[in-house]
Amino acid sequence: MPNIFFEDQQIIVVEKPVGLESQSAHSFEPDMVSEIKKHINKLSTSKCEPYVGVIHRLDKPVGGIMVYAKTQKAAAVLSKQVSGGEMIKKYQAVVCGKLVDNVGNYVDYLLKDGKNNASKIVDKGINGAKLAKLNYKVIQTIQDGEEVLSLVEIELLTGRHHQIRVQMSGHGTPIWGDNKYNPEFSPAAGPARKRGTIALCSCFLSFSHPATGEKMSFQMKPDYSVFGKFQ
Repeated sequence: MPNIFFEDQQIIVVEKPVGLESQSAHSFEPDMVSEIKKHINKLSTSKCEPYVGVIHRLDKPVGGIMVYAKTQKAAAVLSKQVSGGEMIKKYQAVVCGKLVDNVGNYVDYLLKDGKNNASKIVDKGINGAKLAKLNYKVIQTIQDGEEVLSLVEIELLTGRHHQIRVQMSGHGTPIWGDNKYNPEFSPAAGPARKRGTIALCSCFLSFSHPATGEKMSFQMKPDYSVFGKFQ
């Protein structure tokens, strides 16, 4: 079972490991929902299958903090917080290059290509395009050999498909290790292709407890991929 930050009868807050699906996977590979159900079964004498409600998602190669509901009522309350913008989600990412401004925001329209499991920035009037907003703050920029790398904190204001990855790449600073949106790590780069775990982590999560209303906040410092290059 992955690292547990908090658990009671209503919710469980856990660290999703890199490489694990955040929701039920249509394969024989493990996923977060099945792992949490196994964990609950070990602690419970009930023969009923436990309820595990998915409130938000993380891409498979991305690690970090997630909250899951253990009752349908808790799921409804937490989902309402997400849709109302009351759940605060912050990420850390290592991007290739130096951002123009140390503090700023990106407002774009993204169009999802379900066939290729990808998204791209498009004009506002494109059919199916959805508004995508985030705030960012540069924590540190370093010179790593011939590369310039920047550690960035990102607050998601909307939850679009691959949003952080698409917007950071679209604005000229793709995430290190992203084999879909960073040309240097893409299979299309051929023999020159770089390899590594994507440097993106859900490092902060804040919400109100669905039963008590208590404000809850959780944070972690990522140490995998190239995060270790930063102090």
